[in-house]
Amino acid sequence: MRGILAMLAAVAFFSLMDAQLKLLAAHYPPLQVSFLRGATSLPFVLLPILLRGRLARLRPVNVRLHLLRGVLSVVMLGSFVFAVRESSLATTYSIFMCAPLVVAALSAQMLGERVTRLQWTAIGVGLAGVLLMLRPEGAQWISVGSVAAVVAALCYSLAVITLRVLARTDTTESMVFSFTFLLAVGAGLLSIPGWTPVFWAHWPLLVGIGLLGSLGQHFITEAFRNAPASVVTPFEYTALLWGVLLDLVVWGVLPGAVTLVGGAIVIGAGLFLIRREAGFHSRDDEPLP
Repeated sequence: MRGILAMLAAVAFFSLMDAQLKLLAAHYPPLQVSFLRGATSLPFVLLPILLRGRLARLRPVNVRLHLLRGVLSVVMLGSFVFAVRESSLATTYSIFMCAPLVVAALSAQMLGERVTRLQWTAIGVGLAGVLLMLRPEGAQWISVGSVAAVVAALCYSLAVITLRVLARTDTTESMVFSFTFLLAVGAGLLSIPGWTPVFWAHWPLLVGIGLLGSLGQHFITEAFRNAPASVVTPFEYTALLWGVLLDLVVWGVLPGAVTLVGGAIVIGAGLFLIRREAGFHSRDDEPLP
């Protein structure tokens, strides 16, 4: 129960942070917003490490993979911010939730993990739900916001694959710090040509983004520490409920029926994969006769 409650809290904090990113994206370019996300989170990432005397654990081992993950983080967050600027939170979340399906497909190809025929079927059904949400609207074939959400989901999935490999050699502190630091540096350098001065009125949003992001990171770590991934991962899909609620309260919009149907298909496929993976692990843990 502690793990489930921690995951629910993490999703809530991340969703509120995403809403603030969307508010900032109305005034600043996506890459600048990505830089501000990374820069405001750095103090909250470093402070606990310094207080616990774990500064030595920041040293990276697999430097090349850290750099690759940094590049993916810049593209992922830049695309995500662009997506929430152009589309609603609920629509972006519905598409972004295909990431676990993409991770499962990539794990089979890049990590040699076992994927059964039923799991491949679930992946295909889930991606069909994404295609449903990418439907043409009027004379326009696929909105740019939806395409950006797909790019963000793909980069996130690749980042998860690199994280699985990095976890074999590097500490949690080094992975969290390098992700945040490289995001701030990479997005900051790329945002220089189109830099827009930051208004003083937006500083509360920036502090909120840093604080909410660090709280979300803390609680999602606690979630996986206190319960198996197969138990807490399904509760990540409550982000769609937060997306609908925030869209309604802040922007006064509701998702269309097609978005809800497509999101339900993606979530259903993801839950099926989680259930199957939990079944594999439980059978692997059974004692030999």
